[in-house]
Amino acid sequence: MTESRNSQPRYLNRLMLAAQLSAFAVAALIVASVELPRMQELTSSQDKFADWLAGFNIDTTFYLFLLLAAPLIWKIRYVHGIRRYVGWKKIVRERLSESSVSSANDTQPSLRIAWYLAGIVAFTSCCVSIGVAFYQVDNQQQLRFGELPPAYHDEYSYLFQAKTFLAGRMSFPSHKTMPELFDQMHVLNDDGRFASRYFPGVGAWIAPFLAFGVPYWGHWIAGALTSMFVFWTGRELANNGVGLLAGMLTALSPGMGLFSNLLLSHHPTLVGLSLFLFAFVRMQRTHSKHDAVLAGIGLTFAMLCRPMTAAGFGLPFGIWFAWFVIRGDSKHPVQPLRTRLPLVAGLAVPLAIGFVILFVHNRAITGSGFKTPYQLYTDIYTPRHVYGFNNVERGKRHLGPKVIEKYDSWAKNLTPARAATNVTHRAIASLQWTLGVIPLTMAIFVFLIGGTQLGYRWWLIMAAILALHVAHIPYWYGGILNWHYVFETGPLLCLIFAAATWILLATWREQRRVLMAKWWALAAAASMVVTFTNIDPLWPRSRLASGIEEKSFSRLKFHAFHRAIENRGQPRALILIQHDPSDIHIDYVINEPSLDAEVLFGRIDSDQQMSIDKEQVKSIVLEFKDRTVYVFRANEWKLYGVRF
Repeated sequence: MTESRNSQPRYLNRLMLAAQLSAFAVAALIVASVELPRMQELTSSQDKFADWLAGFNIDTTFYLFLLLAAPLIWKIRYVHGIRRYVGWKKIVRERLSESSVSSANDTQPSLRIAWYLAGIVAFTSCCVSIGVAFYQVDNQQQLRFGELPPAYHDEYSYLFQAKTFLAGRMSFPSHKTMPELFDQMHVLNDDGRFASRYFPGVGAWIAPFLAFGVPYWGHWIAGALTSMFVFWTGRELANNGVGLLAGMLTALSPGMGLFSNLLLSHHPTLVGLSLFLFAFVRMQRTHSKHDAVLAGIGLTFAMLCRPMTAAGFGLPFGIWFAWFVIRGDSKHPVQPLRTRLPLVAGLAVPLAIGFVILFVHNRAITGSGFKTPYQLYTDIYTPRHVYGFNNVERGKRHLGPKVIEKYDSWAKNLTPARAATNVTHRAIASLQWTLGVIPLTMAIFVFLIGGTQLGYRWWLIMAAILALHVAHIPYWYGGILNWHYVFETGPLLCLIFAAATWILLATWREQRRVLMAKWWALAAAASMVVTFTNIDPLWPRSRLASGIEEKSFSRLKFHAFHRAIENRGQPRALILIQHDPSDIHIDYVINEPSLDAEVLFGRIDSDQQMSIDKEQVKSIVLEFKDRTVYVFRANEWKLYGVRF
């Protein structure tokens, strides 16, 4: 990484000292708040140290030792001057110091090195994704995570959407006589239209990979592309070293690896957002209309996947851009407005096309270009899940005959207190599933206090993190792993960590505190250790393994369900599902959008005693004379044949 050899101004030295002291103080408070109560609980223990280690906390225990050692390491300096690097070390340092503005034009050698580094980052990301897929989650059956069916109803809805697009349609017709029989979670089945509730970008991303039978490859590639764009962003803002660190942290992030094996919207969204980020910060330097177009394409695709996330992410950049269009930049404040209009067009035209696509998609499914399938689904099936405060009370006023009561009533009423709790949980989970609570907290404080020496483009990244959290405050659910609503802050946090590392290394080198660089590297490495390894009895499960096993619970249930119905005897069948009333998160009614598969799954009403309406079943048997009808009782885990 680039490090200044010139003496830093005195005010900057003081600022960096304040930044470091604040970062260490906050880290010490966090560690103490977790470790001291654990120590106090062991007052009556005979072997206190062993018992304390047995309760090892992967977020704080490592850092207790590191923070205790920090003052000693801080005092150690090299007294014979700064070390000189020779041979291959010097070459490596020079290559990592190269940036987009190291010369008037990017030379071919510097770009070639940058592409090598980007390739390393992408390869690492793919390796992590594949490693998650190959993680064995059932030793008895020797099942790997990637061999199991999806875990979330959302994933099945995205697959439903991809299959619809592959058929050349935006929706399928509902069943003519018994549409409600095939009501499916997160699939709109109203007014004769059978379609996913979600925005079209994710299904469009999954579709080509699904066509080749490898849907997860799309998300693996999305993770690799995101990591590459993060590298290019870091290189644009600083140099190869900063880009490599940010890109590798993104690639090695446990949350990125885990979610790359879930067919959710986040990875396709991140492809768009990371392209937007790189192209936009480059455009800020080059004022190139080509960069503006790329930024517009990236933000548009993200909008087609997750509109609110795209809006929250892009808001700080949009504010800056509006100011730039009106006032110009500091280097060319007197340029006429017409010189900036090509940049406006470059960003606006792709976004306008995206809005047209959304309008057409909405109209094809809901009948109105201004009403999304997502909104219509919420209105009909889950009104208590509406966005905003006091959601449950507001939703109760709009309960209709098609409300999914067991799922809708799961919603909690959003109050300011609950919102504050959600924000706290999301912030902590963001740190945990990106790198680690302590290293990222320290990096954030170093950035906030010592980052005045960085350019304004870095501060837009921090503002985007804040904007994404703020945009999701008015939603009652904390999110998957208390995190998925702000998942897209992960790569941004990696960039912030890389920026903090950059200015810290420059400061420590200037002050000859060379061992502090090793301490900082060890702090980051400690998070990687607990992410990818387990050392029994200290921590029997790594963070990544714990996440995989948590997501495996639902996957294993879906796998067991499909195994159970394999013994039905008849090939063409309709299986009526009696769901377990005590389980609100598992729903086995999942069908092909065309409703012409060999096996169809339908839902039948049942009370708490799991008794069914025989007349209802009889009418279903008469309607589906070409299929053998079965009833699957989820609470008994048994499949029954139906005869009249």
